[in-house]
Amino acid sequence: MSPKQKCDLVKFMKHYNPKKTVLAVGDGANDVAMITQAHVGVGIAGMEGSQAATAADYSISEFQQLAPLLLFHGRECYRRNAYMITYNFYKNIVYSMPLFCVSWVSGFSGQSIYDMYLLQIYNLAFTCFPIIIFAVYDHEHLKQDLLSKPRFYSDSLKQNFLTWSKYFWAILEAIVHGFLVFELAYWTFALEVA
Repeated sequence: MSPKQKCDLVKFMKHYNPKKTVLAVGDGANDVAMITQAHVGVGIAGMEGSQAATAADYSISEFQQLAPLLLFHGRECYRRNAYMITYNFYKNIVYSMPLFCVSWVSGFSGQSIYDMYLLQIYNLAFTCFPIIIFAVYDHEHLKQDLLSKPRFYSDSLKQNFLTWSKYFWAILEAIVHGFLVFELAYWTFALEVA
Protein backbone atom coordinates (compact mmCIF):
# COMPACT_ATOMS: atom_id res chain seq x y z
CA MET A 1 0.00 0.00 0.00
CA SER A 2 1.10 3.55 -0.57
CA PRO A 3 1.50 5.91 2.39
CA LYS A 4 -1.65 7.78 1.31
CA GLN A 5 -3.68 4.57 1.16
CA LYS A 6 -2.51 3.64 4.68
CA CYS A 7 -3.47 7.08 5.97
CA ASP A 8 -6.87 6.89 4.22
CA LEU A 9 -7.52 3.47 5.75
CA VAL A 10 -6.89 4.85 9.24
CA LYS A 11 -9.16 7.84 8.51
CA PHE A 12 -11.86 5.47 7.29
CA MET A 13 -11.62 3.34 10.44
CA LYS A 14 -11.82 6.43 12.65
CA HIS A 15 -14.86 7.67 10.74
CA TYR A 16 -16.57 4.26 10.55
CA ASN A 17 -16.07 3.48 14.28
CA PRO A 18 -15.93 6.83 16.09
CA LYS A 19 -16.20 5.19 19.54
CA LYS A 20 -13.25 2.87 18.93
CA THR A 21 -9.58 3.70 19.34
CA VAL A 22 -7.46 3.17 16.24
CA LEU A 23 -3.91 1.87 16.66
CA ALA A 24 -1.37 2.17 13.88
CA VAL A 25 1.98 0.36 13.91
CA GLY A 26 4.72 1.21 11.45
CA ASP A 27 8.45 0.86 11.00
CA GLY A 28 9.46 3.28 8.26
CA ALA A 29 9.09 6.73 6.78
CA ASN A 30 6.21 5.53 4.58
CA ASP A 31 4.16 4.84 7.74
CA VAL A 32 4.47 8.31 9.30
CA ALA A 33 1.20 9.65 7.84
CA MET A 34 -0.70 6.58 9.06
CA ILE A 35 0.85 6.79 12.54
CA THR A 36 0.10 10.49 12.98
CA GLN A 37 -3.49 10.02 11.77
CA ALA A 38 -4.30 7.22 14.25
CA HIS A 39 -5.43 7.79 17.83
CA VAL A 40 -2.40 5.87 19.09
CA GLY A 41 0.70 5.43 16.98
CA VAL A 42 3.47 2.94 17.64
CA GLY A 43 6.73 3.29 15.75
CA ILE A 44 9.31 0.56 15.43
CA ALA A 45 12.85 1.89 15.27
CA GLY A 46 14.93 -0.43 13.17
CA MET A 47 16.39 -1.15 9.76
CA GLU A 48 14.29 1.37 7.85
CA GLY A 49 15.26 4.27 10.07
CA SER A 50 13.73 6.16 12.95
CA GLN A 51 11.17 8.37 11.21
CA ALA A 52 8.23 6.23 12.36
CA ALA A 53 9.56 6.05 15.91
CA THR A 54 10.04 9.81 16.00
CA ALA A 55 6.50 10.54 14.77
CA ALA A 56 4.80 7.95 16.99
CA ASP A 57 3.23 8.24 20.42
CA TYR A 58 5.16 5.18 21.55
CA SER A 59 8.40 3.79 20.21
CA ILE A 60 9.62 0.23 20.47
CA SER A 61 12.72 -1.42 19.06
CA GLU A 62 11.22 -4.78 18.04
CA PHE A 63 7.78 -5.93 16.93
CA GLN A 64 7.67 -8.53 19.72
CA GLN A 65 7.51 -5.69 22.27
CA LEU A 66 4.06 -4.72 21.01
CA ALA A 67 2.23 -7.35 23.11
CA PRO A 68 3.75 -6.19 26.43
CA LEU A 69 3.10 -2.57 25.43
CA LEU A 70 -0.59 -3.24 24.88
CA LEU A 71 -1.46 -6.10 27.22
CA PHE A 72 0.60 -5.06 30.24
CA HIS A 73 1.60 -1.39 30.11
CA GLY A 74 -1.56 -0.21 28.33
CA ARG A 75 -3.91 -2.02 30.69
CA GLU A 76 -2.03 -0.99 33.82
CA CYS A 77 -1.79 2.63 32.68
CA TYR A 78 -5.54 2.78 32.03
CA ARG A 79 -6.37 1.07 35.34
CA ARG A 80 -4.10 3.34 37.37
CA ASN A 81 -5.34 6.48 35.61
CA ALA A 82 -8.94 5.45 36.31
CA TYR A 83 -8.19 5.06 40.01
CA MET A 84 -6.26 8.33 40.14
CA ILE A 85 -9.07 10.32 38.50
CA THR A 86 -11.52 8.98 41.05
CA TYR A 87 -9.05 9.59 43.88
CA ASN A 88 -8.48 13.22 42.87
CA PHE A 89 -12.22 13.95 42.93
CA TYR A 90 -12.47 12.15 46.27
CA LYS A 91 -9.64 14.09 47.95
CA ASN A 92 -10.90 17.46 46.72
CA ILE A 93 -14.41 16.81 48.03
CA VAL A 94 -13.07 15.58 51.38
CA TYR A 95 -11.05 18.80 51.54
CA SER A 96 -14.00 21.05 50.63
CA MET A 97 -16.79 19.38 52.61
CA PRO A 98 -15.62 20.59 56.06
CA LEU A 99 -15.39 24.14 54.65
CA PHE A 100 -18.98 23.85 53.45
CA CYS A 101 -20.17 22.56 56.84
CA VAL A 102 -18.27 25.28 58.76
CA SER A 103 -19.90 27.91 56.57
CA TRP A 104 -23.32 26.85 57.83
CA VAL A 105 -22.19 26.80 61.46
CA SER A 106 -20.34 30.13 61.33
CA GLY A 107 -23.05 32.02 59.49
CA PHE A 108 -21.07 32.22 56.24
CA SER A 109 -18.43 34.46 57.82
CA GLY A 110 -15.76 33.51 55.27
CA GLN A 111 -13.21 32.63 57.92
CA SER A 112 -10.70 29.99 56.86
CA ILE A 113 -10.56 26.90 59.03
CA TYR A 114 -7.32 25.57 57.56
CA ASP A 115 -3.90 26.74 58.59
CA MET A 116 -1.83 28.41 55.85
CA TYR A 117 0.82 25.69 56.05
CA LEU A 118 -1.79 23.03 55.42
CA LEU A 119 -3.06 24.93 52.41
CA GLN A 120 0.44 25.12 50.97
CA ILE A 121 1.38 21.47 51.44
CA TYR A 122 -2.05 20.01 50.73
CA ASN A 123 -1.44 19.14 47.10
CA LEU A 124 2.05 17.92 47.84
CA ALA A 125 0.91 15.66 50.67
CA PHE A 126 -2.38 14.42 49.21
CA THR A 127 -1.71 14.51 45.48
CA CYS A 128 1.97 13.92 44.84
CA PHE A 129 2.95 11.30 47.41
CA PRO A 130 -0.07 8.98 47.14
CA ILE A 131 0.26 8.90 43.35
CA ILE A 132 3.96 8.05 43.52
CA ILE A 133 3.39 5.33 46.10
CA PHE A 134 0.45 3.97 44.11
CA ALA A 135 2.45 3.91 40.88
CA VAL A 136 5.38 2.07 42.45
CA TYR A 137 3.61 -0.50 44.61
CA ASP A 138 0.28 -1.18 42.90
CA HIS A 139 0.21 -4.31 40.75
CA GLU A 140 -3.10 -6.06 40.26
CA HIS A 141 -1.65 -9.04 38.38
CA LEU A 142 1.81 -10.26 37.51
CA LYS A 143 3.19 -9.27 34.12
CA GLN A 144 3.43 -12.91 33.03
CA ASP A 145 -0.26 -13.48 33.87
CA LEU A 146 -1.38 -10.44 31.89
CA LEU A 147 0.67 -11.52 28.87
CA SER A 148 -0.36 -15.18 28.95
CA LYS A 149 -4.07 -14.56 29.67
CA PRO A 150 -5.39 -11.82 27.37
CA ARG A 151 -8.85 -12.10 28.97
CA PHE A 152 -7.57 -9.66 31.63
CA TYR A 153 -7.30 -7.08 28.86
CA SER A 154 -11.06 -7.28 28.26
CA ASP A 155 -11.67 -5.34 31.50
CA SER A 156 -10.05 -2.30 29.95
CA LEU A 157 -11.83 -2.85 26.63
CA LYS A 158 -15.16 -2.91 28.46
CA GLN A 159 -14.04 0.15 30.45
CA ASN A 160 -14.74 -1.56 33.75
CA PHE A 161 -12.26 0.55 35.71
CA LEU A 162 -13.83 3.97 35.18
CA THR A 163 -17.60 3.73 35.32
CA TRP A 164 -20.28 6.17 36.40
CA SER A 165 -21.27 3.95 39.32
CA LYS A 166 -17.71 3.88 40.67
CA TYR A 167 -17.43 7.63 40.18
CA PHE A 168 -20.69 8.42 42.02
CA TRP A 169 -19.85 5.94 44.77
CA ALA A 170 -16.52 7.75 45.31
CA ILE A 171 -18.33 11.11 45.41
CA LEU A 172 -20.83 9.85 47.97
CA GLU A 173 -18.05 8.32 50.05
CA ALA A 174 -16.12 11.61 49.93
CA ILE A 175 -19.14 13.60 51.10
CA VAL A 176 -19.66 11.24 54.03
CA HIS A 177 -15.96 11.26 54.97
CA GLY A 178 -15.76 15.05 54.71
CA PHE A 179 -18.82 15.40 56.91
CA LEU A 180 -17.31 12.97 59.45
CA VAL A 181 -14.10 15.02 59.54
CA PHE A 182 -16.15 18.13 60.25
CA GLU A 183 -18.25 16.42 62.94
CA LEU A 184 -15.19 14.99 64.68
CA ALA A 185 -13.45 18.36 64.77
CA TYR A 186 -16.63 20.23 65.73
CA TRP A 187 -17.50 18.00 68.67
CA THR A 188 -13.86 17.83 69.79
CA PHE A 189 -13.70 21.63 70.01
CA ALA A 190 -17.21 21.85 71.49
CA LEU A 191 -16.23 19.52 74.33
CA GLU A 192 -12.98 21.44 74.83
CA VAL A 193 -14.81 24.76 75.14
CA ALA A 194 -17.41 23.35 77.52
